[in-house]
Amino acid sequence: MPTPRQELILRKVVQGYLDNGAPVGSKTLAEDPALDCRPSTIRNELALLEEHGLLRHPHTSAGRSPTDAGYRFFVDRLLGERRPAPPQQRLDVQLGQREIDDAMRATTAALSQVSNLLAVVTAPPIDTATIRHIEVLALQPQVLMVVIITSTGGVSKRIFTFERPVDPGLASWANAYLNEQLVGLGLGARMLSRRLADPTLPPTEHRFLEQLTPAFTELAATADATLYVDGAARLINEHRLQDLAQINELMSVLEQRVELLAVLKQALGERDVLVRIGAEHEQPQLRSMALVASAYGLPSRRLGTVSLIGPIRMDYGEAIDTVREAAQMLSRYIETVYED
Repeated sequence: MPTPRQELILRKVVQGYLDNGAPVGSKTLAEDPALDCRPSTIRNELALLEEHGLLRHPHTSAGRSPTDAGYRFFVDRLLGERRPAPPQQRLDVQLGQREIDDAMRATTAALSQVSNLLAVVTAPPIDTATIRHIEVLALQPQVLMVVIITSTGGVSKRIFTFERPVDPGLASWANAYLNEQLVGLGLGARMLSRRLADPTLPPTEHRFLEQLTPAFTELAATADATLYVDGAARLINEHRLQDLAQINELMSVLEQRVELLAVLKQALGERDVLVRIGAEHEQPQLRSMALVASAYGLPSRRLGTVSLIGPIRMDYGEAIDTVREAAQMLSRYIETVYED
């Protein structure tokens, strides 16, 4: 572990590099009143921090810049500190009575605008929602559409084609029966399948429901996790990424959705904010970038994540505070949605 003086010098170098983007030299550090030591002592401490792998010494400069390990040490101290509450909210988003899709999009856009980083939000898994309303609609004599509206505002539609015209009375009965039996049940609930396969129903009604069952039982199983992304163009246009290779890596990350979801899923198991820096990433495409993520959800279950992705040289304190605030905001919103 660095000594207290080395830790202070390391923090000064990291903060100086984050602020200015240039390696920090011993002369600059010696002028800092917080460092009450001689320039020769500072140079010696810088050399020791470099030996520990926390700083690097570019050939083109006499100053030092942080390594990934140096950033990690800096961030761990940030996460361990009790940061004061911001004087005003960073995210001015009124979620209110929005449907969940709209709320996720608004949160993602606000995250990106405030941070000037790539914002990624994952929606709650569909099997956590309950059925709010069902419609069985006759499109043609032999074609029906089943519409399922969930408690989170999601809408699913499924078309069924029959060999013979469907009795309008049978379709009307199914509409009433399904709403009576299934509204309020979760899409992944076992009770859902049992009620659809009710053996006490007459044979005609039982067979008809059996044909409509996939609209309900396959919905949760086939639904992909939804990602909301904002800020890629802003990140590129503001020259936050160093070169074309880094831009290509970012695009690759966004295209490989499954791998990105796997990374974000790690945040669901964290007590606070997850931070991954450069070489800490398992995915090669992310090793020139940093990720800051936090989970949101209900008191009894975490449902999704909010995250920021950007260059390793980012304002980690601001990013950590911003994702924390977004996660708290979405958690409050989700509680009201799932209570309805």
